[in-house]
Amino acid sequence: MPDTFLVTGALGCIGAWACRQLVGEGAGVVGFDLGDSRHRHELVMSPAERAAVTMVHGDLTDLAALERVLAEHGITHVIHLAAMQIPLARADPPRAAQVNVAGTVNVFAAAKRHGLRGLAYASSTAVFGRDDGVRVDEDADGHPATHYGVHKVANEGAARIYWQDDGIASIGLRPYVVYGPGRDQGMTAEPTKAMAAAARGEGFHMAFGGRMQMHYAPATAGAFVAAARAAHEGAVVRHLGGPPVHMSEVVAAIEAVVPEVRGQVTFDEAPLPHPEELEASAPVDVPLERGVRETIELFRTVAPARG
Repeated sequence: MPDTFLVTGALGCIGAWACRQLVGEGAGVVGFDLGDSRHRHELVMSPAERAAVTMVHGDLTDLAALERVLAEHGITHVIHLAAMQIPLARADPPRAAQVNVAGTVNVFAAAKRHGLRGLAYASSTAVFGRDDGVRVDEDADGHPATHYGVHKVANEGAARIYWQDDGIASIGLRPYVVYGPGRDQGMTAEPTKAMAAAARGEGFHMAFGGRMQMHYAPATAGAFVAAARAAHEGAVVRHLGGPPVHMSEVVAAIEAVVPEVRGQVTFDEAPLPHPEELEASAPVDVPLERGVRETIELFRTVAPARG
């Protein structure tokens, strides 16, 4: 039986890159998303690649809808990415809890009833607060500083209980700052917005600074694809890892590609409310300079710099 992947949040940044990779590998791909805009797919995928993705409009809080998709499309693997991110969760905590927590439990419930070869889901560095330390290992207990982080802690707990009680294996990945084409929403989208502005020959001010780990979107999507294929036993949670970088290094990487914006890309000094570094057993590491260059080059192809 061929692999057929369900990607929730398929219209998001990581979702778009995951769909692209899976289509390129010849897997069946079904996208599940409450949104309608395919602008990220149009940015990172060719028309033929987009046509190979079956999109289903649906709400994670509707368990029956999820179960229908798994049954009707013969889903063998799930990559669960859909969520309301930190700004949206802060603005509407009750709705965010329904989507982020109840929606994730629905994914596990549907997986239990239909059987899968693999399930990967997105947790987040937001499970940790700044007071948890500068460096945090994968087995540390988190003390989140946001509703979103609390939701992710709950999801990791649900994954553990579904393995304990029902034998549903899963791998949760905790990205930090994901950047690259398609990353245009959420608190940590600022570096990508700065790259997009630089591609247009414009400056940009980022609302945070400090040290953090940066994850290139295509590599992040690849990590989720690999995790879904590898989720055979246990309720595993892993950091994406990689070397921490200061926001000044991000600025320098942008200026190296677009020297004409030198001095125009700036940032606040206030760091994110998370540790600087999450230690990983198998880091996903793409050099920052390469990721920034490729991101700006792609932005330039769709929005040429102004003369």
